[in-house]
Amino acid sequence: QVQLVQSGGGSVQAGGSLRLSCAVFGYTYSSYCMAWFRQAPGKEREGVATIDSDGSTSYADSVKGRFTISQDKTKNTLYLQMNSLKPEDIAMYYCARAHFRGYCYLAHQGFGYWGQGTQVTVSS
Repeated sequence: QVQLVQSGGGSVQAGGSLRLSCAVFGYTYSSYCMAWFRQAPGKEREGVATIDSDGSTSYADSVKGRFTISQDKTKNTLYLQMNSLKPEDIAMYYCARAHFRGYCYLAHQGFGYWGQGTQVTVSS
């Protein structure tokens, strides 16, 4: 059974940093694209970053240069390092695994397994 268990997040002042973690269970970790999404109140879920099975990454324009997605295959864990946080980054953040091998886009429809979510709050 595939499970994604998130940790990290919390509250920080603008300009600060947070790191999110997502531990993965139930399958061979590096076989699928992994991603981070976020959803702010009243808004649609949006893709933040992806990391494919070969380690290639992609980012939403809004977080490029500030956020870094990474993975530790020995720990079956996905990370999102968030620096220079802004109030507009406030959202619930979710890690996700693609439904199928070969899919790796910043569109949530292609992801079938989700973490429980963790809140990120940034005060100005």
